[in-house]
Amino acid sequence: MTGVRFAVGALMLSGFVFGADTSLSKVYDGMLKSVEGEAVSLAEAMPADKFDFAPTDGAFKGVRTFGQQARHMATIVYLVSSSVLEEKCPVDIGENENGAASLKSKDEIVKYLKDSFVYAHKAMAALTEKNQMDLVAGFGNRKSPRVNMASGAVWHSFDHYGQMVVYARMNGVVPPASR
Repeated sequence: MTGVRFAVGALMLSGFVFGADTSLSKVYDGMLKSVEGEAVSLAEAMPADKFDFAPTDGAFKGVRTFGQQARHMATIVYLVSSSVLEEKCPVDIGENENGAASLKSKDEIVKYLKDSFVYAHKAMAALTEKNQMDLVAGFGNRKSPRVNMASGAVWHSFDHYGQMVVYARMNGVVPPASR
């Protein structure tokens, strides 16, 4: 339900944020560009030797590393975008939706993240007023409105971006969006 509320709020504000062109695909693509810019710049700013960092004290036991956060974000972007496009997901989703285990280096992970957003822009471009409420494959065996799946590429990415910001700051890295 949060995704639907986010989408409705975004659509209501779209005229202010995105100017005169408020077509559904442009609104969603604009939101996607926002999270893409912040997530990719943060991944690029984190030193390569910190991609395996995860806090261990307190309630952080067993959480994803910084690199796994980025891989998971990208994998979900691929998954929801493939649902919007009604295509087979083009990547190995891996264990716990963390992407292929072979993605290890900073360069590989940043490329994977960037490529996921390229694919997501294709999905956003496919959204129309006519098809937005069509039911497409959701998570599990459930169907979901296409527009709801599209919103997942944005809100889910911002969720993990927030976690990545904490990890970066714990390592003395100021996120580019905060500079």
